[in-house]
Amino acid sequence: MAYNTIKYEVADNILTLTLSRPDKLNAFTGEMMMEMIDAFDKADADDNVGAIIVTGDGRAFCAGADLSAGDKTFDYEERSDRPDKTSSARQSDGSVDYSHPAVRDGGGRLTLRIFESVKPVIAAVNGPAVGVGVTMQLPMDIRLASEDARFGFVFNRRGINPEACSSWFLPRLVGIQQALEWTYTGRVFSAQEALEGGLVKKLYKPDELLPAARELAREIIDNTAPVSTALTRQMLWRMLGADHPMEAHKIDSRAIYSRGASADAKEGVMSFLEKRPAEYPCTVSKDMPDFFPWWEEREYK
Repeated sequence: MAYNTIKYEVADNILTLTLSRPDKLNAFTGEMMMEMIDAFDKADADDNVGAIIVTGDGRAFCAGADLSAGDKTFDYEERSDRPDKTSSARQSDGSVDYSHPAVRDGGGRLTLRIFESVKPVIAAVNGPAVGVGVTMQLPMDIRLASEDARFGFVFNRRGINPEACSSWFLPRLVGIQQALEWTYTGRVFSAQEALEGGLVKKLYKPDELLPAARELAREIIDNTAPVSTALTRQMLWRMLGADHPMEAHKIDSRAIYSRGASADAKEGVMSFLEKRPAEYPCTVSKDMPDFFPWWEEREYK
């Protein structure tokens, strides 16, 4: 699949996924959604990709939804350019079939795909990130930001509401009080406030941001077993919604049992004892444990 709105570049086992509509401040479109979902599919299937960095082209990360459709921007029934729109959710009696695919929020489709990723995902927020430009970051694992970045959950100021599953992700990242203050006011805030509020991990000078993201990606790739990292990502994210620590114990036990007998575990121990870098033989594409995935896929209905 050739991409029009993103750049997909793999170097040194790191995929740099760049939102690339710089003349529009990388504003989000249905096409960008589909391309990003495809890119994550491709990255998960490629054992040459050990980590993913998501950043923006030019001076912005993502300015939110493309508003060029004017007052029709968020009126799905009035839009003819919605991806995969083959029929209307509006029924003959005027009621809405809310289980219809045409109702689905595009940002949510993307964040659900990122949530499913088996590769670690680092956001390198190089500039303004508002609306879906910030909510798409929430299922990414670690957010690093330029001192020039700005953030805003601006939905209520546009007469809509937070999307992209952010009502699930955001309170888990920053706590309910901070999440409500940012979403209630819809104001745009500084990178420093994002750091203090727990939305981002660390701030950097603009020219130091991508090198820092690559250094972090390299630390993961050079020192950890890919299958272990893939499992760890899903274990930690999915346990955020567990109702008892026993759920974690079940998965921890399965993981330790299966991985403990793997070639990776043997290599991890022997490389440590022999004081040499580990060379893990197992791959995500072929060697995930037989209990993975342990969850049932959720349908939109």
